[in-house]
Amino acid sequence: MKSAGVVAMARLGALIEAVAQPAYIWMFGLATYGIYMALWAAVNMVSNIADLAMTSAMQRAIPQARSEERAHSALKTALVLGMVPSIVIALIVSLFTAPVAAMFNAAPKDRASLELAVAIFAWALPLWTFVELATSASRARKAFGPEVRLRIFWEQIVRLLMAGVAWLAGWMTMGLIVAHLASLAITAALGWRLLSRYYDVRLLIRAPFDAEVLRDLLGTGIGILPANIAARAFSDLPPLALNMMLPGAAGASAAGLFGIARKIASIPLIVRHSLHYVIQPLAAEQAMHDKQRINPVYGFASRLSMILLLPMSLLLALLAEPILLLFPREAAAAAPLVVVLTLARGINSIAGPANGILQMIRPRYLPTANAALGIAVWVLVTWRLPTDNVALAMAWGVACGVFVMEWLALAELWHTDRIHPFGTPFGRGLAILGGASLLIWAALGSHRPFPLWLDIALPIASAVLLVWLGLRFALTARERQSLGPIGKRLGLSGA
Repeated sequence: MKSAGVVAMARLGALIEAVAQPAYIWMFGLATYGIYMALWAAVNMVSNIADLAMTSAMQRAIPQARSEERAHSALKTALVLGMVPSIVIALIVSLFTAPVAAMFNAAPKDRASLELAVAIFAWALPLWTFVELATSASRARKAFGPEVRLRIFWEQIVRLLMAGVAWLAGWMTMGLIVAHLASLAITAALGWRLLSRYYDVRLLIRAPFDAEVLRDLLGTGIGILPANIAARAFSDLPPLALNMMLPGAAGASAAGLFGIARKIASIPLIVRHSLHYVIQPLAAEQAMHDKQRINPVYGFASRLSMILLLPMSLLLALLAEPILLLFPREAAAAAPLVVVLTLARGINSIAGPANGILQMIRPRYLPTANAALGIAVWVLVTWRLPTDNVALAMAWGVACGVFVMEWLALAELWHTDRIHPFGTPFGRGLAILGGASLLIWAALGSHRPFPLWLDIALPIASAVLLVWLGLRFALTARERQSLGPIGKRLGLSGA
């Protein structure tokens, strides 16, 4: 609980992104923001392939290392395996910029500088890959807070400041690109500093490349890689696909609208990622002794996820239109996408961190099969949904695909290892939270003929009430005590 709280506080830096997003669109326009989102999505996708899932493999290999030398050998091997492909790909893209740039659609005002933007932004790939590897290595040491502060807080602050300077200087498409690259360069430098806090740099340099460590990392990484690619695809591929599917400015704007909805829907992930970050190395460590020892932690994490994510997702869905008033007028079209994506986050919160545990316990086959099936469902729903709104169809497809992947992971953990989150008082909490959420949506989900302040106040009050009900009735007395001073202030510890 303490570790998850540290990560959650650090991940509050994601709120900077929620503030920065409308600022970027006001400064640079929806179409320019859309092409930037498409390029960043491409970098994220390629990074998740090129790093060979070393970020996840380290969560298993380093906690299970028999000695410090072996742990450092695992880190050194992971850095080499992850970084070399990223550098090679960035070099190739820089050399063949024209055909790569031709794959993207942009508004006429951005088309002239698109090739230069692609050539420069290609080097975001090795920078981001290193940030991912360095921070994952610190997480493998159970140092959760510092890496999230680095990736979420400092990276976002620097990017926003640099974007403001670029806009004042009159740079348009290149302003966002240069600002992003500068923020990644600074974050990568801080990432190395973070790495040196939790590892001995001299031991890292002289650590040998052990064949057994290499096999272990590659075996785990290749097994997890398809699931990692799928998880990233659900997040980053939609704006990239929309940009390529629709011509010119329409493709750039559609990518921008999906990017807006995705960023808003990612706010509940503050909680989800906090729990994932903590439970993955814990699950890997416990699996060495007795897998059943995972059940209490998993049950607690799942119920806490449901208690916090379900009300938060419901709140964002109800406030979709008021939130979009912060953006330029054309962003209002993102409202239905926000509703679909946020409600899907809430429903999936019930499964808890099932995927993260499955990757640590059975990394080679089941996550890959789940990812393939989830992507198939996503493509099928997007293709067959009867609507002319391509971005909305994409949102429904993503929501259904993620649902399949998350709940299959839960079912497989239950079937293969008897690991599940359904101990007492899960059923009581689900009945209370689920029933109350349905009643609130029925009352407030349709058009509300209230003043704007009441349209905002009622969902907030409802969400706060849901959280309190969940903490009171979905946690055991011992778990409420683990909330510490917060539980006492909310009147939960003695209940």
